[in-house]
Amino acid sequence: MSIVGYHTTDNDKRSSLIKKNIVASLAIKGWAMLVQILLVPLTLSCLGVYENGIWLTIGSVLLWIENLDIGLGNGLRNKLATYMARGNTTKAREMVSSTFAMLTAIMLPVMMILLLFEWQADNYRLFNVDSSVVSDFDIVLMATTPLVCSTFILKFIGNFYLGLQLPAINNLIISGGSTFALIGTYIVYISGSHSLLWVAIAHTLSPLLVYLISYPITFYGKYRHLRPSLKYVNLSAAKELFSLGFSFFALQIAGVILFCSSNFIISHLFSPSMVTPYQIANRYLVNTMTLFTIICVPFWTATTDAYERKDYKWIKKSGKTLNTIILGMALLILLMISCSDFIYNIWIGDKAEIPFSITILVGAYHFIIIWSTRYSFLLNGIGALRLQLVITILAAICYIPLAILASKMTNNINGLLFVMCAINIPGLIINAIQFHKIISGKANGIWLK
Repeated sequence: MSIVGYHTTDNDKRSSLIKKNIVASLAIKGWAMLVQILLVPLTLSCLGVYENGIWLTIGSVLLWIENLDIGLGNGLRNKLATYMARGNTTKAREMVSSTFAMLTAIMLPVMMILLLFEWQADNYRLFNVDSSVVSDFDIVLMATTPLVCSTFILKFIGNFYLGLQLPAINNLIISGGSTFALIGTYIVYISGSHSLLWVAIAHTLSPLLVYLISYPITFYGKYRHLRPSLKYVNLSAAKELFSLGFSFFALQIAGVILFCSSNFIISHLFSPSMVTPYQIANRYLVNTMTLFTIICVPFWTATTDAYERKDYKWIKKSGKTLNTIILGMALLILLMISCSDFIYNIWIGDKAEIPFSITILVGAYHFIIIWSTRYSFLLNGIGALRLQLVITILAAICYIPLAILASKMTNNINGLLFVMCAINIPGLIINAIQFHKIISGKANGIWLK
């Protein structure tokens, strides 16, 4: 299936482009989900429950690094969509070039600071890792950090394709990284080394290799007219990206605290081995979020395009379509929860035990996030970020102390998972109210920004 160009002229072409990208993304993401399903038992076989929990915790911390781009990736995505809608390729190239330059300038010093911290810190105590079980934990951290930092710089290529309303290409790049990780982990498995270090390198080097391959294909092929160049880097473009990007950045950091700190909290308060059942349930049910995101992501940039052209009728119609999809996602999550024990038995056998209560709470959490995302993606496309920012930051500030308190009071991770669900409900309600106010023309003040 070919994925057509990025400049839309009316709502029929915009909707057609969304449909083509959804179909292509479903095929690509379907493969990616299969890869992730295969990675779980394979990594468990390599590492066991304890070291697998350590790797999952490291992975969640490394994900924090990927969100230090001060929102430049999403800023590029929105600005590129805006300037391509206006047919201004010169400004579009300035945005691409300035984003690449700023990401590089941000990450190089960050990488040096992180490596210095990891060299000096008591990492075993920080992550609650037993040195008699994992003797090279410091080396694992210091080996994977530069790889993740390098990927951080090049992942703007994915945002570039998102800005061109081609999310399927972004999904293809991400899926390629996952596929390489699966191959690398399998090589570690058959080698018999079962080393945490080599599994970590396989997982972090793989996406970097795919981005390194994607760069020349993208910017020396069809999109050479948008290739990053030093002469197109300028302060005004950087300021424009930063003004929009900073809001995205704050949302990203708050989101990382809400979505990615749980592994660290579980490892620190309980044990790395407890991270494994939580993450297996999460990996199982996150497929619903992946499926919804495949459908929802194209609406983000298309909404930017529609809002730029004042096509409010199309935005309202898209909202109704997403409401129907939300109902379908609720039924799918209920079905997956009811079948979970059977699926776990086929998937991982007796390698780990996942309590049914964890599956229920993780399922509830993902449905709340999916429902909230249905509104936030369209609000992001419109550029209405301030209220989201306030609510998400407040939730992030409250989450960690409440999660720790609930974990200590209940003495199990169910308390933490309940807090994860509860803390995201206000954001869902506010997002829904704001979206309907904007689309009905009744928004003013903070509801409009």
